[in-house]
Amino acid sequence: MKKVSQILARKGSTVISVDNSATVFDTLKLMSEKNIGSVVVTQNGKYIGLLTERDYARKVILLGKLSSETHVSEIMSTDLPHIAPDISIEVCMHILSEKNLRYLPVFENNGDFCGIISIGDVVNETIHSQKEVIEQLQHYIHS
Repeated sequence: MKKVSQILARKGSTVISVDNSATVFDTLKLMSEKNIGSVVVTQNGKYIGLLTERDYARKVILLGKLSSETHVSEIMSTDLPHIAPDISIEVCMHILSEKNLRYLPVFENNGDFCGIISIGDVVNETIHSQKEVIEQLQHYIHS
């Protein structure tokens, strides 16, 4: 059974983050430049939340706030479930589907933040696993 740690290993350890005092506008520019849908929000270098495109749409645009005057700390998501690297991909898929989420922060058992996985990461890993099984079955059939 595939684990979250395998997704993180495949993605690499680079996590894009901003300080909680950053403006939403500057953060959206960064997200656009990096072609990402979420960014980690930190305070004193420690994870405190996640800002997503959904947060922006629901907490800035729909409320008539100005991106240039709103700080990420005002609209970030802080209530996301935390998962560990040893959690299975199947459990992640269940959490993401059940809670209608797109991103999950990953924390070591000691509480240290170690990455973010997305619904896209989970789908890609599932497809990769299915391809491996198909190749193994084809090899078995032909041998």
